[in-house]
Amino acid sequence: MNVIDVRGLVKRFGARTVVDNVCLRVAGGEIVGFLGPNGSGKTTTIRMICGLLTPDAGEGTVLGYNVRSESLMIKREVGYMTQRFSFYEDLTIAENLDFVARLYALKPRRAAVDGALERLGLETRRGQLAGTLSGGWKQRLALAACIMHKPRLLLLDEPTAGVDPRARREFWDEIHKLAGDGLTVLVSTHYMDEAERCHRVNYISYGRMLASGTVEDVVRGSGLSTFVVRSQPTADLVARISALDGVDQVAPFGATLHVVGSDGARLRAALTAFALEAGLQVEPGATSLEDVFIQFMANARDNAA
Repeated sequence: MNVIDVRGLVKRFGARTVVDNVCLRVAGGEIVGFLGPNGSGKTTTIRMICGLLTPDAGEGTVLGYNVRSESLMIKREVGYMTQRFSFYEDLTIAENLDFVARLYALKPRRAAVDGALERLGLETRRGQLAGTLSGGWKQRLALAACIMHKPRLLLLDEPTAGVDPRARREFWDEIHKLAGDGLTVLVSTHYMDEAERCHRVNYISYGRMLASGTVEDVVRGSGLSTFVVRSQPTADLVARISALDGVDQVAPFGATLHVVGSDGARLRAALTAFALEAGLQVEPGATSLEDVFIQFMANARDNAA
């Protein structure tokens, strides 16, 4: 059963169409990544899914409820973690969680707060003011608040922005534990390593959905080819390779250059000739999700332009 099943979602602000005919399906227990550049409509789509915004067009269901007419029912069973820390910085961790427990009328309230503190390893900091927490601990508090009412769907909007790699790893370990218990997760992110930890990914660019599937499906469907040039990257070498026929992207990686193009035969021919002339070694490489992300961004038209 699809926990999220929406079709043709449209949202306009004035003359600007921010979300344009977006379709999205997420099955129960899945962790699905939502990718796209800044301003692409990810947050607006998430807000329509969780009932905070009403679509101007489109239809579908979230948790079996109509996305247009039953938004209140959706809100009660969704946990939504926003981009910005949205809790009271002059309250302690426990006081913030107690406030959320009151909003959801959780009973017994003290047990709900204690359970959330224990689940996210916050017991020793329960009396610490939220405003004094580091980014990683604020993230834990936000996640604890989002799941303490036992939602069936968790919506995460760039949840790990600004936190260190260890905190990101621990956060994702917790997300996978939650999914293992049956929670469905839709998460927007700009980190490609995080996207690769999702069961499936969806790529939206300036309001339009461009790709959907597993990471392998999306990379394969992009039609991109990648080659590795083994040479110390210099500005002159990057410029010369960038000007070759069939080259769409050139990116330095240590003592190599990764060269990407949408026409593999043209790219191979151009690089082979160049390598012979310049005395360089060229070999096939693996196209990454980041390569696909960059290609999508290069080909998309900004709907605010």
